[in-house]
Amino acid sequence: MGLLGILVGLGLLIWLAFRGWSVLLLAPVGALVAALFSREPVLAHWTLTFMNSAAGFFAQFFPLFLLGALFGKLMEDSGSVTAIADFMMRRLGKDHAILAVVIAGALVTYGGVSLFVAFFVLAPMAQELFRSTGIPRRLMPAAIVLGTSTFTMSALPGTPSIQNAIPMPFFGTTPFAAPGLGIVASIIMLCFGLWWLRRVAAAARKAGEGFGVGTPATPERLASDDRLRERATVGREFDPAEIAHGRHTEAAPPILVAMLPLAVVVLVNLGMTLLILPALDLGFLAEEGWGGTSRSAVSGVWAVVTALAAAVATVVALNFRRLPTLRATMDAGANASVLPAVAVASLVGFGAVVAAMPAFAIVRDWVLGIGGGPLVSIAVATNILAALTGSASGGLTIALDALGSTYLVRAQETGLDPALLHRVAVIGAGTLDSLPHNGAVVTLLAVCGSTHGESYRDIVVVGIIGAILSLIAVIVLGTIFGSF
Repeated sequence: MGLLGILVGLGLLIWLAFRGWSVLLLAPVGALVAALFSREPVLAHWTLTFMNSAAGFFAQFFPLFLLGALFGKLMEDSGSVTAIADFMMRRLGKDHAILAVVIAGALVTYGGVSLFVAFFVLAPMAQELFRSTGIPRRLMPAAIVLGTSTFTMSALPGTPSIQNAIPMPFFGTTPFAAPGLGIVASIIMLCFGLWWLRRVAAAARKAGEGFGVGTPATPERLASDDRLRERATVGREFDPAEIAHGRHTEAAPPILVAMLPLAVVVLVNLGMTLLILPALDLGFLAEEGWGGTSRSAVSGVWAVVTALAAAVATVVALNFRRLPTLRATMDAGANASVLPAVAVASLVGFGAVVAAMPAFAIVRDWVLGIGGGPLVSIAVATNILAALTGSASGGLTIALDALGSTYLVRAQETGLDPALLHRVAVIGAGTLDSLPHNGAVVTLLAVCGSTHGESYRDIVVVGIIGAILSLIAVIVLGTIFGSF
C-alpha cells in the first residue's frame, strides 16, 4: 500500500499540475496522500517533514532566485538584452539566422539573464530573421531552446543557473565543477542542435516551405493567463506575470555597456570561486551558531550570489538614466522570484515526504541497483524525477535530497570526484524536463505563436536528444578518465 500511495500521490500531482492547478496546493496534497496510504502521521509529515524540507530549500536558494530574477528584469528594461540581440542580428545577419538566435540566447542566459526574459526578446529577433530568410516559423522555439535551455543551463562551467547551484551544498562543489567535461558536453549539444536545425531548414527550403503564419503572444496576454503562469513558475525561476510590469527604455545602450554586466557575472563568479573564497578564514562556520556547516557547503552558492549582486549593481550604475521607473522595475524583478521559489520548494517538500515513507526503500534500492555505477544511477534518477515534475530544479533537488548523501559516500568509497557527480546530475536533470508539460516549453510556444504539433519535435531533438548524447559522453569520459 505504501508504494501505491507514492504512485497515487505523484500521479495526482502530475495530472492536476498539467491541467493548470497550483503546485502550492498539489504538492502538500500529494504528500498527504502518500502518507495516508502508508498509515504515517499525516499532520506531522505536513508541518514537519514537508515544511522543514521546503523551508530549507527556500532558505538556501532564494537569494539566487531573487538576484537572478532582479538582474533579468533590469537587463530587460534597460534595453541591454535587446541591444545584444540586435548586435547579433546585425553581425551574423541573414546568412546565419539560426546561429544568431542561438548565440544571442546563449550569451544572455550564460550571463545570468532569466530564461523568460530572454524569451520575450529573442522571439521578435528570431521572427524578423526567419521571415526575411524564409526559414519556417515552426523552428523558432527550437532555436531559442538550443541557445537558452541546454548547454548554458547545465553544462558550461560557471553557469549561474539555479540548476547548476543545487548540487553544490550536497557535494561540496563549485559552479565550475568538472569544467572540461562541461565544455565537451556543451560542444556536443551546440553542434548537434545546429546540425539538426540547419538540416531541417534546408529540407524546408527545398520543399518550398516559407516562414508561415502565426500570432505571437504579448507579455500582457501571457501575464493574464493563470493556467500558463502556474506551469511556467514551476518550470523556471521567473514569474511571467511580472514581465509586463516596469517600463522598457526607449533608447537601448551601446553594445559594450549592454555586455559588461554579463561579463561581471562570469568574472566575479570565477574570482570568488578560485581566489577570494579559498583565501578567507571561514572556520567560524563550524560553530553551532552558524549551523555547524562548512566552507564547501556554502562557498558555491556564495560565489554565484556575489556575482549576481555585482552584476545588478553594474547594470543599475551603467543604465541609471535608461531605467525610467527603477523602483517599479526592481519591484517587478523581486516579485518575479517569489512564486517560482516557493513552487519549487513545495516540490522539494513533496519529495521529502515521499522519501520518508517506508516503501521508498524499494524505490531507493532500485535506483541504486541500476548497473553502471553511481554516474548512471544518478543520471537515471534525475532524468526520471525531472520528467515527472516537469522541472529540472525540482527533480534535481528531490533526487539529491533523497539520495545525495548516499551518492557522496559511494563516490568517496570508489575514489570518484564529487565534481563529476555534480556535472552528471545537472545535465541529467536538463534532459527529460523538456517534456510537453514543462512550463518553459508551454510558455515559449505561446511566445512564438506556435503549437506542440508544429514545433515540439524539433524541441525534442535539440533539447532532449542532444542533451542525452552529451550526458552519455560525459558518463563515458568520466568513467574512463575521471573528472577534468
